[in-house]
Order: sequence, then C-alpha cells, then structure tokens
Amino acid sequence: MTDYAIAPPPLTALPIAGSNALFPVRRVYCIGRNYAAHAIEMGHDPDREPPFFFQKNPDNLVTDGVFPYPPKTADVHHEVELAVMLKSGGRNIQVHDASTHIYGYALALDMTRRDLQGDMKKAGRPWEIGKAFEASAPVGPVHPVSATGLLSEGAVTLHVNGELRQEGDLNQLIWKVPEMISYLSEYFELAPGDVILSGTPAGVGPVVRGDVMEIAIAGLGSMSVRVA
Repeated sequence: MTDYAIAPPPLTALPIAGSNALFPVRRVYCIGRNYAAHAIEMGHDPDREPPFFFQKNPDNLVTDGVFPYPPKTADVHHEVELAVMLKSGGRNIQVHDASTHIYGYALALDMTRRDLQGDMKKAGRPWEIGKAFEASAPVGPVHPVSATGLLSEGAVTLHVNGELRQEGDLNQLIWKVPEMISYLSEYFELAPGDVILSGTPAGVGPVVRGDVMEIAIAGLGSMSVRVA
C-alpha cells in the first residue's frame, strides 16, 4: 500500500449514458476560435490558421447542473461546445486514424471570465485565470461512439432563460475533430481519458446569477445548467 504524505486528490470521472461505469479524466484540452463566426465576433481573422489550444483542469469538469458564479469577475460568458473523449492515444496520430481513438462525446460549456481573459490577452499572458477556474466546464453524460456514431454535423445551440444565444453546426468547425486529435498528438502524447473541447459557435455572452442555460447538440440531447 502506497504511503502518501497527504490524501491524494479524488479522480475526476464522468457518468456514461446507459452504463454504471464512469469515464476517468486525464487532461482537458480546449481549442480556441474554431468557428469562423466566433473568430470574427472576437475580432480575429476567420481564415484557417494553425489551431491553438489551452487547457482546463480535470476537476473543472462538473456534472451537477450548477455553475457557481466565480469570484474576481463581473463578466462571465457562456460557450457551448462538443466534448470529445479519447479511449486511446499516442504521438503523431494520422488524421485518417484519429477517429479510432474516440470513446465518445458529451455536451459541455467552456465558461469564461471574459474580463480577466481580456486583461491577460492585453498583457500577453496565459489565459488560465479566465478559463481554468472551479466548475468552469459543466458537462453532461458521456455518450459512447458505439451509440452515436462519429459526429461530424448537427445543430449546436445555447439558450439563456429561453432566449436563443448561440447557434451553429458541427460541420462549421474550422478544424474537424480528427484534425484536432492529429495536431495535438504532434505536441503532446495523448492518452486514454483525455478530453478535447472542440470550440464554440458565435453568440457568446454574459450570464448573471439566476440564469438558466440550456445547451443542446444533435445526437446528444440537451442539458440545463443554473447559474448559482
């Protein structure tokens, strides 16, 4: 039995639809500006430039349907995303093989302290203070690819208090999921349990305490998250 100096932190594990098993999370990679319309609304050129990624922490993923409004901010934005869960990995994965590493998919939110992220951008500093805070990635159950098939198209929406805020389609991704997996594997050794958030459509905007966000992706159903 291993003797730890302190109690080890709990492993983040996500429920799997239709199963009592859990999906263990190793790392969380997030791609930035992966829908052309969102790139434009954030003030960037939508052309297909090389992708870039940032990371959230595994324990930022929460499944209780509650988003506690975080401290040190007055401008928290919603970003609806498709989460991709990997069952295997490696280095230098070829695009044509990348889909074989997918375990499944889930609904996800990339909640962002936009004011703090903006401050970091201006200073040329990393974004983690705006992206990787507690409960910043509400997620739904993992749907195995054996049940959904490979997802490459389908409506993506987010409503706040019944009002449509974000709307897009998975076929609008600038960098498709297999390309993301391949590109990441050139810089990191991917492994089972890795999660990739694949980008958000246009329409990001602020939420306040008491708001209810409803997100949906074709093939994955919907999920409600309340801002506490």
